[in-house]
Amino acid sequence: MGKLIVFDGIDASGKETQSRRAYELLKSEGREVMYLSFPDYGDESSALVRMYLNGGFGSDPGVVNAYAASSFYAVDRYASYMRKWRAFYEKPGAVIIADRYTTANAIHQLGKLPREGWAAFLDWLWDYEFGKLALPKPDLVLFFDMHLDVARRLLDSRCAREGAVKDIHEADPAHLAASREAALFAAEYLGWTSVKAYKQGSGGPVHEERDELNGRIMAIIRGIL
Repeated sequence: MGKLIVFDGIDASGKETQSRRAYELLKSEGREVMYLSFPDYGDESSALVRMYLNGGFGSDPGVVNAYAASSFYAVDRYASYMRKWRAFYEKPGAVIIADRYTTANAIHQLGKLPREGWAAFLDWLWDYEFGKLALPKPDLVLFFDMHLDVARRLLDSRCAREGAVKDIHEADPAHLAASREAALFAAEYLGWTSVKAYKQGSGGPVHEERDELNGRIMAIIRGIL
């Protein structure tokens, strides 16, 4: 079997930028590597995810409960695995870099539940996706710990630059805050590798320098390859 390395964190934590850099670096070293991003927006398997994020069930993320929303994403992952990367993953020495995975359900859905139910939800989620659906378990989860103030600024900047409309997760400050709290719990409970993605600047928290962050990440990744 290959290695599955997952990058995850709250919105605008830098996971997409860093996961792509890791992929390109490993590829340049001659490794057999594949890049994945979830949800698979280009495939019909993500129809329910897109409906949910675009407000098809309501503009409040809490309208769709944590278990139902998690199922939307899990089915999309299952379809992607069965049709697009199962054979590659089964090759010895193969490396898969994933921008989000089952971990994203832990981050974005966990906060919808009362805190006393968080551990039970994570146990259910891991059994559902890795037991019932038999999806591969990650060999490494890199959790990007991003300060809320920095994430909000980066989200606003990205949407203004790209002329994009925020989805119901990105547009809800309370959801973003709940996601970070849930992510910190999940990272500890599930044993993720935390990577601090911000630092203190003269005027407050700012994004960590990309090269510095990339250096730390690649050292971790090479440690398991």
